[in-house]
Amino acid sequence: MPELPRLVVATRNAHKTAEIRAMIGDSFEVLDVSSFPECPHIEETGTTFLENATLKAEGISRVVAGWVLSDDSGLEVDALGGAPGVWSSSYGGDEGNHPRNNERLLREMEGKSDRRARFRCTMVLAREGLAEADFSGTVEGRIIDALRGGAGFGYDPLFIPEGHELTFAELGDGVKNSLSHRARALAKVIDFLKHSGPK
Repeated sequence: MPELPRLVVATRNAHKTAEIRAMIGDSFEVLDVSSFPECPHIEETGTTFLENATLKAEGISRVVAGWVLSDDSGLEVDALGGAPGVWSSSYGGDEGNHPRNNERLLREMEGKSDRRARFRCTMVLAREGLAEADFSGTVEGRIIDALRGGAGFGYDPLFIPEGHELTFAELGDGVKNSLSHRARALAKVIDFLKHSGPK
């Protein structure tokens, strides 16, 4: 059986890696930087999703051979002027503290009638320290006023995607992975990789 080409995801977030692995199927061996102790921690100093995704993809691809895929993604809420945006994972004050992020979002949304929001994802593919392509995906929806559902992570319990009445955390991974911002961006990545061939 031929060895699968490798795709290294520039993250240490096991949830994100699992989502990408499930969506990409068996055409690539999907690893992340937790498999490569020599990988540096890349500071996300950009002010846009594209800047941060590029920093991560290029930084990790200087250390790891083959394709490196990074993404930067977050929640944009219209009534909050697009916040939390690129600061979605630290919105509550602590990086990656989902309960605190959700608490702050609920607090900021109190009394607001405009509940429109979207998840946005930007992905970058890099090799040998250079970004070669970028891709984006969004999913529109709305913010509700209380947590619902136990699946997913991050803001999933507060976000109902357009065309549904359940939150991402209630819909479950199978449905979420078929329509999420990350799924939409990743579909473009997969198409690019198929046409560029294994590297």
